[in-house]
Amino acid sequence: MSTEAEKGLLDGLDPEQRAAVQAPRGPVCVLAGAGTGKTRTITHRIAYLVHTGHVSAGQVLAVTFTNRAAGEMRTRLRALGIPGAQARTFHSAALRQLRYFWPRVVGGPPWDLVEGKLRLVGQAAHRVGAPTEVEILRDLASEIEWAKASLVAPDSYPDAVQRRRREPPVPAAQVVQVYQAYEALKNKAKLLDFEDLLLHTAAVLDDHAQVAEEFRERYRCFVVDEYQDVTPLQQRVLNGWLGARDDLTVVGDANQTIYSFAGASPRPLLEFTRRFPEAAVVRLERDYRSTPQVVDLANQVISAARDRPAGSRLKLVGQRPVGPPPRFAEFDDEPTEAAAVVRRIQDLVDAGTPLSEVAVLYRVNAQSETYEQALTEVGIPYLVRGGERFFERQEVRQAMVVLRAASGDAVSGDLPEIVRKTLERVGLTAEPPTGGSARERWESLLALVELAEELVASVPDADLAKLVTELEVRAQAQHPPTVEGVTLASLHSAKGLEWDAVFLIGLVDGTLPIQFADGDEAAVEEERRLLYVGVTRAREHLWMSWALSRAPGGRRHRRRSRFLYSLIPDDHPTARVVRAEAGTKTATARLRCRVCAAQLVGTVSIKLGRCSDCPSDVDQALLDRLREWRTTRARELKVPPYVVFTDATLMAIAEQRPTNPGGLVAISGIGASKLDRFGTDVLALVQEEATKNN
Repeated sequence: MSTEAEKGLLDGLDPEQRAAVQAPRGPVCVLAGAGTGKTRTITHRIAYLVHTGHVSAGQVLAVTFTNRAAGEMRTRLRALGIPGAQARTFHSAALRQLRYFWPRVVGGPPWDLVEGKLRLVGQAAHRVGAPTEVEILRDLASEIEWAKASLVAPDSYPDAVQRRRREPPVPAAQVVQVYQAYEALKNKAKLLDFEDLLLHTAAVLDDHAQVAEEFRERYRCFVVDEYQDVTPLQQRVLNGWLGARDDLTVVGDANQTIYSFAGASPRPLLEFTRRFPEAAVVRLERDYRSTPQVVDLANQVISAARDRPAGSRLKLVGQRPVGPPPRFAEFDDEPTEAAAVVRRIQDLVDAGTPLSEVAVLYRVNAQSETYEQALTEVGIPYLVRGGERFFERQEVRQAMVVLRAASGDAVSGDLPEIVRKTLERVGLTAEPPTGGSARERWESLLALVELAEELVASVPDADLAKLVTELEVRAQAQHPPTVEGVTLASLHSAKGLEWDAVFLIGLVDGTLPIQFADGDEAAVEEERRLLYVGVTRAREHLWMSWALSRAPGGRRHRRRSRFLYSLIPDDHPTARVVRAEAGTKTATARLRCRVCAAQLVGTVSIKLGRCSDCPSDVDQALLDRLREWRTTRARELKVPPYVVFTDATLMAIAEQRPTNPGGLVAISGIGASKLDRFGTDVLALVQEEATKNN
């Protein structure tokens, strides 16, 4: 390798990155914090080893955990002149090897891959008499995946879950029955699931010396990214690949271990130097992603960690120019929190931040609905990453089916209670379940009950048919075609990504840390690491907020996440409840009915400024004209009328008849963006009707 070529590979690297790149062949452990340039370091190390003649490109196998990360690695290697190096996920690498060796070690064509294991799990559950509800099947499928990734055979499952304090979705003995039946059905159909790819690869390498020797002759240098997320099964495959050799580079950060529920363990990373005492260890702590303000907050979050990964803690050092301080905000309720977030997003966009550089991150997927609604109301496009949009979720679609069917019955009474009873058929219970998928499903169904409560507040005589119509309109409004938009994502699905502006929302105890983590110190510490991952997604702007109640007017019984205590004390000025100033949408004066002075409950009542059962002073002629105007504008904009203004917003305008922009923006649902787009038209209509009446 020429001196000039070597200089080209090392230029632009900091001293620690350079040390990792130039480390000799053999075991190397790179402890890389968030934003420290680990992918650059990995790819430059591979290129350096190839260009210096230590290994040929075709003898390198780099593995990571996502197709996106593997693709990025391949792109960078090609740019460095190393197109022949393999960069794959564990499963992709195993599949490639199995297809090659299968005819020799098994015979016949390779078995096909299972296209989604839920169907087979359902058949297995039915065969053994286990529950077959969709959310239970999802959790059973996850449980089988965890067991196989953790090298837990069916017979060992009960002891394993007891030892690890894992709560199965059904009794452990029943999980064993489903697990065994699933494996029998799969094998009979000559199918493989993703875990089988790794299990069979490991077995081939263990049991067939000639095949193992051939593979090891082909690949002599291994690089593993995100090593803190390796499972026991993946580690077994890696051991098979290595054999007695030690030409292994691992890169990871134990404080970003957030997939323990799926079998991931930082133990191999933490014990790397015990296995390889001669290993070179390099720490990457210079953060090139985030501003010093974001980096300092991230360090504070993780400095409170108490479990074993905390022992390998990396203290990040921000390398970017100074930026704005992180913002903390506490709100009375979730809709107010969402409205404030959306206003701040609009401010950032107006200042030049692209929509694609903004993310709203949350702990559970059911939290997205409030933000989907708030963004839709102001016309900001969005995309949901790592999960379906609210109305696309299977449980919501099922709920819509049963609600639509029930709407044809002559049922009278309290609409929210009718909805609650109806949704019991698809899994809504009085108390939330503890399982992952089951809890997500429960939260989505509960959100539909709360939408019924909102509807009754604005239309007291609303029935089930009216609710179904409202839900269908909302579903249509939340499905606009989007090319660029704000990202809505769970904290888990945000791993490995970054944005200019990040909003961490819903930061209350019971959500982060999640309720079922209480009493399990290891689980609580993983929740802390999840917050750390969220904070380190932000390059410049970071917003952290929480609400004291779920719905407007609700009992404010929530507390902000315990993880925030050391970041923002109770007496800090930004920890106070945020209420809008007089004249804005959530002004304190609006919290009482303008007719009877009772405290208002529900977003629609607050929007109207009166209780739903207090007399309305609506100007019907104005309301009719507003509806006609909305229909026309919606056609011009090619959006559903709901996106322009909701029925409740039009009702509030027709009741309150604002005469100036300040009065118009005081109505909930009308922010600066809608005021700018529609304010002149609406105020003109109000003035014209007022003139007629005079």
